[in-house]
Amino acid sequence: MKKYFRFDEFGTNYKTEFMAGLTTFLAMAYILFVNPATLSLDGMDLGPGVDHMDKGAVFTATAVSAIIGTLLMGIVGKYPVALAPGVGLSAFFAYTVVLGYGIPWQTALAGVLVSGIIFIILSLSGLREKIINAIPEDLKMAVSAGIGLFITFIGFKNAGIIVGDEATLVSIGDLTSGPVLLAIFGLVVSFILLTIGIKGAIFYGMVLTAIAGMLTGQIEPPHGIGGIVGHVPSLAPTFGQAFIHFSDIFTLQMVVVILTFLFVDFFDTAGTLMAVANQAGLMKDNKLPRAGRALFADSAATVAGAVIGTSTTTSYVESTAGVGAGGRTGFTAIVTAGFFLLALFFSPLLSVVTPAVTSPALIIVGVLMASSLKHIAWENMEIAIPAFMTIISMPLTYSIATGIAAGFIFYPITMIVKGRGKEINGIMYLLFVIFILYFIFLS
Repeated sequence: MKKYFRFDEFGTNYKTEFMAGLTTFLAMAYILFVNPATLSLDGMDLGPGVDHMDKGAVFTATAVSAIIGTLLMGIVGKYPVALAPGVGLSAFFAYTVVLGYGIPWQTALAGVLVSGIIFIILSLSGLREKIINAIPEDLKMAVSAGIGLFITFIGFKNAGIIVGDEATLVSIGDLTSGPVLLAIFGLVVSFILLTIGIKGAIFYGMVLTAIAGMLTGQIEPPHGIGGIVGHVPSLAPTFGQAFIHFSDIFTLQMVVVILTFLFVDFFDTAGTLMAVANQAGLMKDNKLPRAGRALFADSAATVAGAVIGTSTTTSYVESTAGVGAGGRTGFTAIVTAGFFLLALFFSPLLSVVTPAVTSPALIIVGVLMASSLKHIAWENMEIAIPAFMTIISMPLTYSIATGIAAGFIFYPITMIVKGRGKEINGIMYLLFVIFILYFIFLS
């Protein structure tokens, strides 16, 4: 094992890698509870004939997809990077595709499956570099920041801090109600933990918020050991639904949905791998060793996750927490996967993870993703305009896909007007046409 992961070369050992794996798990464990709440659209009325995803099944699917993806990344890619369903893509899946477009979650899972298969093909071919280079860095950063604002908006809405208003569309909620006060408490505690540099701040913030909710009577406490540890929930409600509804994906709307799943996962993964590799000192000549293997691990995990019943599985930037604790090899990822396996038996705790508990986590993830704003060339209007349209359109239209479409339409226009049309890759022109058709179809 030591020889396979080259412990001596990277100056590490089992103890360091174990602690790094545990640190990474704690930093991203919140997804085990946030993802089921998000994908099930917990507490929302979906209308007659539309069913919610089973929270227990999604909990299991979340953990299993994390185990599969993280093990692949550790064993095949040999990187100290953990994977799990992405918060931004889960929000897109639930709030845009299912709630906004009215597409059944079963069909949405089929879309995730197709995006994962395309990702595998791109990872194994030379097209990967061409697509990465086709989309300008500024727009990639804008998409990340826009998703951050969108997730934050969802967090405020779920917490009841922001509510609908007939006159102004949105307004501040009732800050004296118990659930809202609990969410605000969780937000303040999480912000404090994050500010002072506590690793796993989001997870610990959720734990403290849930405890506060139980102490104040806002959350029903678990009863006995059975309320904490229990059987692993069945995957039956979600397993294989992507195959059963595969024929439903052949519409222009689903093409845009699939492209969005693919686009966000593709560049989110590439960015995360680069960030982790840089921090760990694993880059060679400014290139990522074994990039193809790492991307394959990510795409294969997305396919597996779609089959068992969860949204797109992607690499987690929280892996940098483990790298900060000394993780340098794929053994760190194996340890993290082991903790996800152990977590499968704690599904009864889902009952205490209410929207007031998960909302602060969503808001904080938004804060972290918004940091990419600093990488956008705001001084150039031909860049600033499409970037801004991408960012602002996501929360205001309640759609990640619409934000991407807006930015990708304005980018060729502003660049051509500026006399920089020759700098635009042909793939961007193709996407320009696709997204024009997307808006026509929506109308």
